[in-house]
Amino acid sequence: MSVHPLCIAVGILSAFTGSLLVFLSACLAALEHECAHAFVARRYGFELDRMILMPYGAVIGGDLTGISRREELCVLVAGPLANAATGLFFVALWWLYPETYAYTDTAAWVSFSLFFVNLLPAWPLDGGRVLRLALSPLGERKSLHMCQIFTVLIAAGVLGYFIYTCFSEPAWTALPFALLLTAGAFGGGRYRRISFSREKAFRRGIPEWRVAVSSDMKLYKALKFLREDRYLTLLLFNEDGFFAELTEEELMAALQGGDYSLPLATFVP
Repeated sequence: MSVHPLCIAVGILSAFTGSLLVFLSACLAALEHECAHAFVARRYGFELDRMILMPYGAVIGGDLTGISRREELCVLVAGPLANAATGLFFVALWWLYPETYAYTDTAAWVSFSLFFVNLLPAWPLDGGRVLRLALSPLGERKSLHMCQIFTVLIAAGVLGYFIYTCFSEPAWTALPFALLLTAGAFGGGRYRRISFSREKAFRRGIPEWRVAVSSDMKLYKALKFLREDRYLTLLLFNEDGFFAELTEEELMAALQGGDYSLPLATFVP
């Protein structure tokens, strides 16, 4: 996890402008949002393990290559649902203990805001990723272009709203949001390919972890067995019993080929 310099600058500014509580609430809500993505991804055997804390938000990266559409949809909606659940928790708290409203209204407002913002079909927000997932039958390039068009239209609407408010009380947060949406439409939103270096681990020594699996298991599902503190060896079994072994090096070499939906038996030397 790392913190963007702009996040530090905005945090310092908020301390002098009386908005530190909003800033801290937004940081915590963003961390909850991204951790929910990572938790669900991990349940499916994928790892989102690089987070950058931004001003009033966060960005998470990792490897989702080979994930199915249904599983990716679950990963995408996990973040907004976590924020919605937190907001509803505070609402329920107010119902039972009305005196807590004055201490938790900001946190609830931030959680609901993050939930609704990520429903926007703007790339690379969660809503934009869901839209691209729905448009994926059209092809990767065409679906991305359509998401970019939607994002630019939404950014134009937000910018128009900012201009409208300038005639009364300017909504200053709308301007950077419109700019960030425009920038996000044409950059970012890509996950890095998986990397798994063992050089440091082998220097100190690590135990071997032998896992028995079906030879028909898909390659991407075997990723859930990878551990940084253990060396993985897969024991493949079919209907006749033991079939073959697949070492960690062979597994990683198979991943470089990109055929993530093929069964493990395909990659036995």
